[in-house]
Amino acid sequence: MKPHDLLRERTGLNLTAQVAERAVAARLVQLGLDNAQAYLAAISPDELKALAELVVVPESWMFRDPEAFAAVVRFVSARLAEVPDRVVRILSLPCAGGEEPYSIAMALADAGVPPSATLIAAVDLSEAALARARQGRYTRNAFRGADLSFRERHFSAVGAEYQINDALRGQVSFSQGNLLAIDTYASAGRYDILFCRNLLIYFNDATTATAISKLHHLLADDGLLFAGYAEVPAFCRHGFSPLRTPGAFALLKSSGAEPAPKAQLQAAPPRATRALPTAAPAAPAARPRPAPPAVSEAADPQLLLQQASQLADQGNYGAAANACQAVLATDPDSADAYYLLGLVSECTGRPGVAGEYWRRCAYLQPDHYEALCQLALLAETDGNAAQAESLRQRAARVFGRRDERKVPR
Repeated sequence: MKPHDLLRERTGLNLTAQVAERAVAARLVQLGLDNAQAYLAAISPDELKALAELVVVPESWMFRDPEAFAAVVRFVSARLAEVPDRVVRILSLPCAGGEEPYSIAMALADAGVPPSATLIAAVDLSEAALARARQGRYTRNAFRGADLSFRERHFSAVGAEYQINDALRGQVSFSQGNLLAIDTYASAGRYDILFCRNLLIYFNDATTATAISKLHHLLADDGLLFAGYAEVPAFCRHGFSPLRTPGAFALLKSSGAEPAPKAQLQAAPPRATRALPTAAPAAPAARPRPAPPAVSEAADPQLLLQQASQLADQGNYGAAANACQAVLATDPDSADAYYLLGLVSECTGRPGVAGEYWRRCAYLQPDHYEALCQLALLAETDGNAAQAESLRQRAARVFGRRDERKVPR
């Protein structure tokens, strides 16, 4: 079995052959082996985890998409107003280095919700990420945005790093796991809130359907699910409906009961004592443009990409995005489509979404020079000089290889 087929079958990750083969080569060097086929044929569960560590690149930060955490506060407050002694169950999967579940805990603490009123569980495939999460110590890269007042309330400076306080650290239960391997029917109860953000973008269509089915079973019928911006359409195709809360990317089960009461969900949290961090202001809305021609999903992907690029150059960003989505409908691994979606997102004032698309592009095509350059600029804007320099060096190596290929031999 080929490396990318093995990892796709065991972990569900939709890897390119290049990414998977590079990970296997790295493990062979680490283990002092030289036979890839023998290694793959005899791979153990523990070794599979070690291999997966090399292809899973968890990246997150505190209060990423802050509107989502404001929606959590409203939802939990409404539930507790109805049944004061209930316990609201929350799951973060994948949780990366713990930034997301700790942000949930901080948002609820700042709103005056007692720790006993919630159960916060967090699951990730990566043992290394979980070790960082359990430690609860973060560099400056985990703190982005203009409002960092929560860091003063909930963290202590330890040299150049920040340690989350023990009370919050004790509120989150971390465990290793793979969504695709979870027996949802045997799980201990359903969750009122699920955070599953930026996982499905690494799955193919079949694995996406399986993953969403499992999440559907894990979520209470009147619960809330939070997805990544790029994943909302996939959830809508598989039994979920979006909640009209801008910037939160929250969804409900289409056939389930409405989380009650809706008015309370949209209102400010009744017990909030501190404001949540806010996102950067959106770019001013562009003036209306003439409706672009319809995009045919049956068209050749390369022609669609050319059309998308032309539409973006003309400022027809919505039509350009539609053309890119049409490309991905027939070619889910099109790195160029994700790159162009990133450009469209940046031009419409959504740099965070743009970064997600460019990371997906670089994941599918590690030598995509333009995506690496854009990610370096984003890292620099976010104040992460070390990551920016690393990305610039990586881009320079790619550019150098391009030049070498142009030299006549």
